[in-house]
Amino acid sequence: MKNCILLILLTAFNFGFSQNKFSKSEAEKFQKHLNSEYADAKTSPLMEEDLKTFKTLDFYPIDARYFVNARFERAKNEKVFEMKTTGTRTPEYVKYGTLFFTLNGKELQLNVYRNIELSKQKEYRDHLFLPFSDLTCGKESYIGGRYIDLKIPKGKTIAIDFNKAYNPYCAYNHKYSCPLVPLENDLKVEIKAGVKTFH
Repeated sequence: MKNCILLILLTAFNFGFSQNKFSKSEAEKFQKHLNSEYADAKTSPLMEEDLKTFKTLDFYPIDARYFVNARFERAKNEKVFEMKTTGTRTPEYVKYGTLFFTLNGKELQLNVYRNIELSKQKEYRDHLFLPFSDLTCGKESYIGGRYIDLKIPKGKTIAIDFNKAYNPYCAYNHKYSCPLVPLENDLKVEIKAGVKTFH
């Protein structure tokens, strides 16, 4: 089994992070980069037959309403745990903090995690992993939820751009082992932003 999160990070790392202000051009750049990676046989998670006909991923329209500045609350005394995946692999993570934000008039929160193995690598030392699911999952978006890449904030706020939400590699190919979204990160709202399900 390949390490899904590592592979995604190697290709999307420099394009997945949000500024503190919404930027449509940044979201467009993210989409363009993702499409180019998926079209390239060297970096694509797509199965061979899908790669032959691939043109573009299906994205929700970029929408500024799905860009939020969240209050970041650092977790304390959290223990390292093995995150369940779609396979037998159980990578070690630690809950790094909780993000509190308002979206479409609703107060929400998500936990954000740090991959222990990745945090030992210089280029990913400040990387945070935000997996989430919402009411679009299994309908318009991937049933297993989606991911967003973030950086450890210097202050007490962190920007979340749901327009940059992407699918785990498992959405495209069964050979990958991908982290499952923790139950506490299941949002009871529709997040109509980011990558849709793959047909």
